[in-house]
Amino acid sequence: MLHIVLYHPEIPPNTGNIARLCAGTGTRLHLIEPLGFSIDDRHLRRAGLDYWPHVDVTAWPSLEAYLAADGAGRRLVSTSARRGEPVQRFSFTAEDSLLFGPESCGLPLEVQNRADAHVRIPVKDCIRSLNLSTSAGIILYAALAFLGIPEEW
Repeated sequence: MLHIVLYHPEIPPNTGNIARLCAGTGTRLHLIEPLGFSIDDRHLRRAGLDYWPHVDVTAWPSLEAYLAADGAGRRLVSTSARRGEPVQRFSFTAEDSLLFGPESCGLPLEVQNRADAHVRIPVKDCIRSLNLSTSAGIILYAALAFLGIPEEW
């Protein structure tokens, strides 16, 4: 099962949209603290709509805590606008943890360096990066396509 790991997410609607994505794909969602919002934030809840009961979500006090517990034995795949294998050529595994950084600055270099692999979405140089929830959707569905998306869940 794939996992999405949001490292220090800042914007509630992005996390809510990603939670909805996880509900629709059976992907586990991990939130690495500190969060830029309260887990009860109304914007977070609104973006996730009524799908929250279908989301397997866990908040962790640190990336180290996640890696020592639920992330143990999984390949940690960092995402970046400029670093890594283009998503369309990347070989995903069913147990990958897809790691995304905060919206304002992306993953710090020291966190990227902890990853086992790196993937990126090719974009033109006229923008810094894509929106976090858009990026999560692109990368998750690329992984599912690589692994064989079920026609129905």
